[in-house]
Amino acid sequence: MARAMVIIWTCYCVVLATKCVNCLGVNWGTQASTPLDPKYVVQMLKDNKIQKVKLFDSDIWTVNHFAETGIEVMLGIPNLYLKEFSNDFDAVEDYIKENVTDHLRNHGGVNIKYIAVGNEPFLKSYKGAYEKHIFPALKNVQKALNKAGLGNKIKATIPQNADIYDSGSAGPSAGDFRPEIRDIMVKIARFLKQNNCPFMVNIYPFLSLYENDDFPIEFAFFEGGGKGVQDQNIRYTNMFDANLDTLSHSLKKAGVNDIKIIVGEIGWPTNGHKQANNKMAQKFYHGLLQKLSTNKGTPLNPGYIEVYLFSLTDENKKSIAPGFFERHWGIFQYDGQPKFPIDFTGEGNEKMPIGAKDVKYLEKQWCVLNDDMKNLSKVNKDLEFACSLSDCTSLSYGSTCNKLSERKNVSYAFNMYFQMSQQSVEACDFNGAAKITKKNYSTDECLFPVELMSGGRRNVVGMMSFLGGLFSLLVIL
Repeated sequence: MARAMVIIWTCYCVVLATKCVNCLGVNWGTQASTPLDPKYVVQMLKDNKIQKVKLFDSDIWTVNHFAETGIEVMLGIPNLYLKEFSNDFDAVEDYIKENVTDHLRNHGGVNIKYIAVGNEPFLKSYKGAYEKHIFPALKNVQKALNKAGLGNKIKATIPQNADIYDSGSAGPSAGDFRPEIRDIMVKIARFLKQNNCPFMVNIYPFLSLYENDDFPIEFAFFEGGGKGVQDQNIRYTNMFDANLDTLSHSLKKAGVNDIKIIVGEIGWPTNGHKQANNKMAQKFYHGLLQKLSTNKGTPLNPGYIEVYLFSLTDENKKSIAPGFFERHWGIFQYDGQPKFPIDFTGEGNEKMPIGAKDVKYLEKQWCVLNDDMKNLSKVNKDLEFACSLSDCTSLSYGSTCNKLSERKNVSYAFNMYFQMSQQSVEACDFNGAAKITKKNYSTDECLFPVELMSGGRRNVVGMMSFLGGLFSLLVIL
């Protein structure tokens, strides 16, 4: 019966191939002061007909919520585990049993399709910290899946950043893997091909715009504006096509053809930079989803492309080393409420997506600057302290709260620290400079948030994921 259901589900997605976004995926990260309860996430995915979710760890409590939902789940193994998993096959087997096998049979079963081994392990900022461990870890995970009799159903892969390959200014056909990692990338690509595993890449047109003020902005979108890129007999009018085909040329030079490519992350942030806002994000998703709905693919990758949007919700504890925008990739706000109209079918009928329902918040109260505090120079250190331990990225240049008055700037920082400290009374003191109020200081553009009420717990796997992120940040620094 279970096998029959899998066949029916597969056929269902094939029938929907004319509207591939009906099998669309989305990333959901939990690096937030109070992550959204998984029950709300399941509700949001179902209500918006999003069929796949990509996680960044394998937290048992979280994954259990996807049992009997039909939602396809990609589990994540944080970079922190790569060294252990590369050297200890027994540890990998234990992981597969506890985080995969048990989920397949408990509570009606979780529809696990992929396991993402690590996350962008070859980032230049990591300075080679994971290069020795990523390939052995990948092999051990797939070996353990095969040994458990799951190798045909569940595949391992590695989410790669698009900086692993490059073509310079010569066009996609000049694409190749970075010289210093080419040998290991060739081995990884060939292993994935031999085991019928997909090659996963994260593509971010926004980052090209962020890193280079001279980058032609039209090329980041899908409207065909600008001069584009002429590569031999192919003209590329958007970065998505050019980037994906650069990867295809790189794989071909590695001796790997006809391998399934998955776009593991793609999106547009809405805050933390002058080009990161709701209007730009809506424009990007409008073009991307319309493109995906046609199933035309790219010149070298025609047909359906499996894509996971990044991301479902904002995460106010992500590292801001890459930029302030890192905490604002969500299509939905931190509390699961929609930011802008979008049409996940790609038909162009944008409307507000369905947000999380009946979300529970802490008390509606805010921490703000005392009215009698006139000399703001006295609170400079308090302001710096509050921002260092909370999230003030919305105050940055070009962001939604950038136009606040000086006094409201301080109040915003105080409130973020107060909310992210679970509204602790001690978190709204600042040497007598702050007070708790029932008045909402939000403006039309700038939200003074109220913290979510915690809906449950995450086990040690979730905590280790957080520590893995912390370790990664230390490597960057």
